[in-house]
Amino acid sequence: MTPATPSGSRSLDHPDRDDIRLAEVLHALADPVRLRIVCAIAAADGELNCADVALPVSKSTCTHHFRVLREHGVIRQIYRGTAKMNALRRADLDALFPGLLDDVLRAADLEVRRLGDG
Repeated sequence: MTPATPSGSRSLDHPDRDDIRLAEVLHALADPVRLRIVCAIAAADGELNCADVALPVSKSTCTHHFRVLREHGVIRQIYRGTAKMNALRRADLDALFPGLLDDVLRAADLEVRRLGDG
């Protein structure tokens, strides 16, 4: 695990690239709320504040879902002042599992178009 920010500031643990496992990434992406978070961050094409993702769950449940995504290597979380910013670990995921993230995002988009954003 590596800290997300320089020493002396608040940091969160993230798995090193070599410690990210496919089964854990798939587990993180399998939950509809977490998939929605990943899609929102991908659409932002950069960093996104936790509060900027509208989710139909409590704040503590949101925190849980973001933590699962971080601990499984899907996102990187960085404190910027009091805001916790989130970014996809696209380079790491693409290097480890080429095409996975793009395919999941494409499939999620097709599902929303087919079923609506229920």
